[in-house]
Amino acid sequence: MDKKFTITSDIPSPAHICPFDQACSYLDAAGKELKLNQGLLEILSNPRKVVTVSIPVKRDNGEIQVLAGHRVQHCNVLGPFKGGIRFHPAVTLREVSALAMLMTWKCALLGIPYGGGKGGIAINPKNYSATELERISRRYISELIKDIGPSVDIPAPDMGTSAREMAWMMDTYSVNMGHAVPGVVTGKPLSIGGSLGREMATGRGVMIIVREALKNKGKSLEGIRIAIQGFGNVGGAAAELLHQAGAKIIAVSTGSGGVLAENGLDIQDLKAYQKENNRKILGYPQAKPISNAELLTLPCDVLIPAALENQITDENVNQIQANLIVEAANGPVTLEANLSLEARGVTVLPDILSNAGGVVVSYLEWVQGLSYLFWDEQKVNDEMESLMVKAYLKVIQESQNRKISPRLAAYVLGVGRVAQALNDRGLYP
Repeated sequence: MDKKFTITSDIPSPAHICPFDQACSYLDAAGKELKLNQGLLEILSNPRKVVTVSIPVKRDNGEIQVLAGHRVQHCNVLGPFKGGIRFHPAVTLREVSALAMLMTWKCALLGIPYGGGKGGIAINPKNYSATELERISRRYISELIKDIGPSVDIPAPDMGTSAREMAWMMDTYSVNMGHAVPGVVTGKPLSIGGSLGREMATGRGVMIIVREALKNKGKSLEGIRIAIQGFGNVGGAAAELLHQAGAKIIAVSTGSGGVLAENGLDIQDLKAYQKENNRKILGYPQAKPISNAELLTLPCDVLIPAALENQITDENVNQIQANLIVEAANGPVTLEANLSLEARGVTVLPDILSNAGGVVVSYLEWVQGLSYLFWDEQKVNDEMESLMVKAYLKVIQESQNRKISPRLAAYVLGVGRVAQALNDRGLYP
């Protein structure tokens, strides 16, 4: 399909694989399976709005720096745009556009009344002080103030951002509106309308999907050997919850490398070591060092890529030994590698299903903020688990009925729901 919408980028994506083109490839595959007409596919392949704003910021030393901030709003046919804001050096408009599109399918798959959005600034937050990051966050959101809102577009934390940045953004929006607007962002601190359960939500969702996938194969988590690339908010939470459920976490890693223990890591002890050593896990005395590349190829039952995109490619796919891969990161398996894994009989559960726990609890936080009625953590976790399990079962049933891979089944369900809504609403004018 000829893409009329063009996004340029000066920074190549990892492994020189274009995330936007890959996202469009998944859309095309789902469109063919659903027999969607060309005009409908053209609508779905183009973002509704792309905004790039100039962010002048005064550094602590008095220097003025001008940054570029992006926000891509893909499709709001099901509800307001929803998606994270990331502060990361590798942020590009193409990457943000791809992630906004994937968020549309993710929300539709989970039955959440949102469309996909994504934002970002190409900075390394480690190179900025807290006061500088506050200035950047506030100016960024003030430049977007006409394009966001609790019924328009609802940002959330992503790579390089957290509840702290969401608090600054919520306050900036609220000051401009003249009253507190807790529903304008999610992932906020509890003190200003955040939700219990949000911090562990994405990792908990990964754990639920791993558990359900094993149950579908007649297995339990007890004694299952799992390797996790990434030991941050998502990978760390997933490791902790899977360990508590009886799984054997044999390896985890961060950007600087990982650790391996064939008999299983004590995740709580490792987290304590990480906290005491400036978030580093290398040197942990109860395990031996291992590289990120080596971790991916370990013999294990379940592999969870929870770091960056394009980690499993055609260069290393033949070395992958896991029988089940659960994508906790966005796009960790390339299109070509995915086809190779499917041909070998390896089950790959896609990111739009596996890491959806975060957006589910963001949705629940939004609902609580709009109603000013807040729930206990057990209710939040129960509601999230119900939606995750239902989505998993739908994907597996669709996969079996159509005799297609779980990845394609997930896209068929997500794209199909959006396409149906577009048909039902009609085209304006």
